[in-house]
Amino acid sequence: MLTGVLAGVGAGALWGLVFVAPRMVSGFSAVDLASGRFVAYGAVAVLVGVTARRPLPNASQALSAIGLSLLGFTGYYLLLVLAIRDAGTEVPTLIIGTIPIWVMLLGKPGHLRWGALVPGIVLTAAGLALMALSPRGAAGGAHGEHYVRGLLFAAASLASWTAFALLNSAWLKRHPEVRVTDWANWLGLATGAGAILLWLVAGSDASQLRAQPDLGLFAVLALATGAGSAWLATILWNVASRRLSASLCGQLIVSETLFALAYSFAWDGRWPTPAQAAAVVLFTLGILAAIHAHR
Repeated sequence: MLTGVLAGVGAGALWGLVFVAPRMVSGFSAVDLASGRFVAYGAVAVLVGVTARRPLPNASQALSAIGLSLLGFTGYYLLLVLAIRDAGTEVPTLIIGTIPIWVMLLGKPGHLRWGALVPGIVLTAAGLALMALSPRGAAGGAHGEHYVRGLLFAAASLASWTAFALLNSAWLKRHPEVRVTDWANWLGLATGAGAILLWLVAGSDASQLRAQPDLGLFAVLALATGAGSAWLATILWNVASRRLSASLCGQLIVSETLFALAYSFAWDGRWPTPAQAAAVVLFTLGILAAIHAHR
């Protein structure tokens, strides 16, 4: 269990980098940043697969990897981008922030009492509420003619990643013969291909990208987040998903928020507001409560 918890927290630490990386460059759209990261993920998967001579998936495994890559990577992120476009950042961010709660509720193992999950769920929900009410917690709200459509996109992105977390955990438990690194590579191959399609559909024109003064830094960040926040993070998440119940994994997703806040505060060179500090404490207590409930 300890190995699984540490792997889940490690994945959260790497995922948290994705929230601060876009702030290091300007002139690139969210789709450009996501596509660059996911194409790099695919490239790392190809490199590792070739150099280590790892096996390719069979037809059934390939279909599973394609489906789950859409749910957890390119499809999820495209829905989120569309949600932010139509409804601003504040409400979609809050909706996505409830993913740990939904995964905990839907992934509860049969032997665990519902009451055991209540402390972790209440603490996490309270932390989310404090972050939402914090003056610097979110910005960029929008209430235009497409606001309702944006909320629907946000709900769809929430459902997409929640389904990924549950189905990915179930798939790994059904296929113990597949190494977690191989599964991460297969997801990377599917995600890389999907990212190319995502960029072709919604990304910036190639000439616009070449004209950006921060193109070199963009490439470095894409490689760093592709290798770290996608490939390595997926391996760690696979370890956690195989060793832990889906409900405990759901609570560990909160670590992504904790590390994203820490990186953001460090980048801004400031301390959190009292409300944000209280939210961090609640998130941490929620994780500890969930670990205690699953022991």
